[in-house]
Amino acid sequence: MAPALTELSPAAPHQLQDQSSKADFPDGSKTSGQHPPLYHELHSFEDFPDKIFGPTVWSADDYVRKPEQWIHHFADEEIEEMGEAADRFLTAGLSLTGITRDNFQLPRLSQFLESIRAELLNGKGFILFKGFPVEKWGNHKSAVAYMGLGTYLGYFVSQNGKGHVLGHVKDLGEDAKQIDKVRIYRTNARQFFHQDDSDIVGLLCIARALEGGESDIVSSHHAYNILRQENPHVLETLTKPIWYFDRKGEVSQGEDPYIRTSVFYLETGGDKRVYSKWDPYYIQSLTRFSDRGLIPPLSAAQVEAAELLEATCKRLALHMILEVGDIQFLSNEHVFHARTEYKDHAPPAPRRHLMRLWLATPEAEGGWRLPFHDSAEKKRGGIQVGNTLPVAHLDAE
Repeated sequence: MAPALTELSPAAPHQLQDQSSKADFPDGSKTSGQHPPLYHELHSFEDFPDKIFGPTVWSADDYVRKPEQWIHHFADEEIEEMGEAADRFLTAGLSLTGITRDNFQLPRLSQFLESIRAELLNGKGFILFKGFPVEKWGNHKSAVAYMGLGTYLGYFVSQNGKGHVLGHVKDLGEDAKQIDKVRIYRTNARQFFHQDDSDIVGLLCIARALEGGESDIVSSHHAYNILRQENPHVLETLTKPIWYFDRKGEVSQGEDPYIRTSVFYLETGGDKRVYSKWDPYYIQSLTRFSDRGLIPPLSAAQVEAAELLEATCKRLALHMILEVGDIQFLSNEHVFHARTEYKDHAPPAPRRHLMRLWLATPEAEGGWRLPFHDSAEKKRGGIQVGNTLPVAHLDAE
């Protein structure tokens, strides 16, 4: 039988009280992980706004001819400050998993990064940095500087069951058709419009593909408005907690292998902004459960909703190409992102490689108030399997 709509979510704290745990979790906390929503905090379609207004609603036309509004070229003094901070960190011999603002200080750049963080959370939700010297610095120093930059935007959370807090988007030759086992970022397949299990996602381009691998982003609030206007019945389907998302085996003991949730939510508290959480690959891989009657199969209405959401995003998307040394940061609260299929260079040329960060922004530090029991936690979201320790490898494994 499918889980009842009234079932309650677990509420286990993830703060580590034992200070000795800092040897494994350097900042004293671990990733909260994936959880179902608090169902009593979810709202019916009638409570959702007829239209969303504000800076989180934008179209590609607003920015395609105004690159100065979303592209920042690192100045020489900014590169120098990051480079000196990275050198100090490397000289100290510290672990990448222990990098913080305290041991990666950017006294001049930090104020600018605070404004970028506010823009990611409550503004248009994206920024593209250019000129990060990855070829000059190499992977290790680049990873230090990139992660150090990330500490001014949020807290690292694990991106998979292996505890990777520095992820690597790279084709490892895995079969993209095995979607019940394989994470698409480890293949060269197209990634449909989606959001990751974090508040902010960062991508640093280390090497480009021969062809493809290009980025598309869209305001989820703009997509919401279009669906509300053109296909309100589809939007209503997306607000119902009838969607099951596969966890692809990345679960702790005693947890369900899937999560029942909505696609669009309302924020808790006074503002009640519209938040979204979506990845079509995670709804397409569930037949091993639905065939056994454990969960319902996708209905015709859900198939229609998934297809129209993707089509709407493609219609509205802002396209960009990440060059070597580019860093893209995006909000997962109100921006969908996608990637085109790609083809790598023939060996010995390097394969397409992006270093990825998933960053959490808790409520106490200006983060959105989400209808999940870990909303107030420092490292909310992400993927945590048991007590798997955080790791930060310099390349894919």
